[in-house]
Amino acid sequence: MLAYEYGTPSAPIVLIQMVGDQDLASLEKEFLSIRENTGADFRFLALKVENWNSDLSPWSAPAVYGKEDFGGGAAATLSEVQKYCTDLSKTYYIGGYSLAGLFALWAAYQVDLFKGVAAASPSIWFPGFVEYMKEHELRSRTVYLSLGDKEEKTRNPLMATVGEKIREAQDLLKRQGRNCILEWNPGNHFKDADLRTAKAFCWVMKQ
Repeated sequence: MLAYEYGTPSAPIVLIQMVGDQDLASLEKEFLSIRENTGADFRFLALKVENWNSDLSPWSAPAVYGKEDFGGGAAATLSEVQKYCTDLSKTYYIGGYSLAGLFALWAAYQVDLFKGVAAASPSIWFPGFVEYMKEHELRSRTVYLSLGDKEEKTRNPLMATVGEKIREAQDLLKRQGRNCILEWNPGNHFKDADLRTAKAFCWVMKQ
């Protein structure tokens, strides 16, 4: 797993984000946006996965677009992530966009490491995920959720449930006593992923 690092290596705050090839060109822009909007001293670790659909999905599921199924490799990925979180004197936040946002949310159900979750446009339509949330306890106190206002207007019947699912998830987390916001952004899923993720991290860092 390749690590792209920005910020201060010794900083007390560490932001962790899973990324793919599609994210690499905009990482510095995202980092600068977080720094400008928080004024905080932090270390930003962008950890690149090799197989997006396999490495970030919590369990196996059929493909929803294209031919590539979801491989259920999130547990192995989380084991690698934890190797970057060994200094417990530091404060860790985990976040991501799309399937990486879903992975961040799922990871916070597995371990006590993360103070907050920055899930920007997470793939919460993923089969069985909201049901999983109902049966398990999130170990982070703070969660940011967002969605583009056109994301649920898609012809794919499974992905079209994303608006309903994310509203249900926010309601569930708030009833469970979590500090959870749901923010709506203009546009579809592919607009301003870097800035939406930066905004997600900024919110959880300020809580």
